[in-house]
Amino acid sequence: MEGELYLKWVRRVEALEREGIIKSRQVKEAFLKVPRYKFVSEENKQWAHIDEPLPIPAGQTISAPHMVAIMLELAKLEEGMRVLEIGTGSGWNAALIAELVKTDVYTVERIPELAEFARKNLERAGYENRVHVILGDGTNGFPPKAPYDRIIVTAGAPKVPEPLVEQLRVGGKLLIPVGSYHLWQELLEVVKLDERGRRRIIKHGGVAFVPLVGEHGW
Repeated sequence: MEGELYLKWVRRVEALEREGIIKSRQVKEAFLKVPRYKFVSEENKQWAHIDEPLPIPAGQTISAPHMVAIMLELAKLEEGMRVLEIGTGSGWNAALIAELVKTDVYTVERIPELAEFARKNLERAGYENRVHVILGDGTNGFPPKAPYDRIIVTAGAPKVPEPLVEQLRVGGKLLIPVGSYHLWQELLEVVKLDERGRRRIIKHGGVAFVPLVGEHGW
């Protein structure tokens, strides 16, 4: 069963590469090393290679492979970078980030059931010592480990949360979907230009994420 699941996953990764969505060797290797089927429920493993969101506990979803790849390519992650993820979900994206930066990753999840789901998935996949799941309001970031080189948000916000910009290094970048509560946002790349919080914003088109809930979200 595992071999069949992995073969289907390899085909999906190769398809994403052919389509120009996976562009770099690093992201391709991370995808091959961290297959999506390790981060879904048993009944959904057979669908994990399909390029669509899948349900996970608490009414949330694991993002489609192409969306995860797009964000990781935009993040331009390098070994040694300090990365904060907002919205742990299944833990899959955090494991991919850990594979790319080769160091500790911090990820904040507001739903206890999901935080536990992610921890178990990460443990089974061998990332429990490198990915630190924090239960809390991700819109406030995680100040104890700031500043970050990258912050990646996997839920849609009504606006850019200021605490996240504050916790970036100068020259660091925040990737975040911003827009409406349901179904439609624009993926923004926010580059911090100086300590006063001036920023450059690059727009990367329409996306659809679950809402970012919290003090600086919905």
